[in-house]
Amino acid sequence: MKNLIAELLIKLAEKECEAEALIAKVDALEIAVTAMLERMSRDQQQDIALLLKTAISRADDPAAPKPTSRLLYDYVDKIVQQSPG
Repeated sequence: MKNLIAELLIKLAEKECEAEALIAKVDALEIAVTAMLERMSRDQQQDIALLLKTAISRADDPAAPKPTSRLLYDYVDKIVQQSPG
């Protein structure tokens, strides 16, 4: 029983490390995209946002819950809005 608990704790710790790494990657990507958008005009930023939203809607899995798409759209808007263009 102790071995089972120890194995579960190890797996939990591994999952936590994976989650932290994923969060760091997402944060880094957001910073990179924001920096690139800051170098663009407002019209270019809006064009990029439209292209991203179109790509999201095309790739949207009909079996996936719809809030996923909404979250992606909202994050695209958030990134574009924080860029001063």
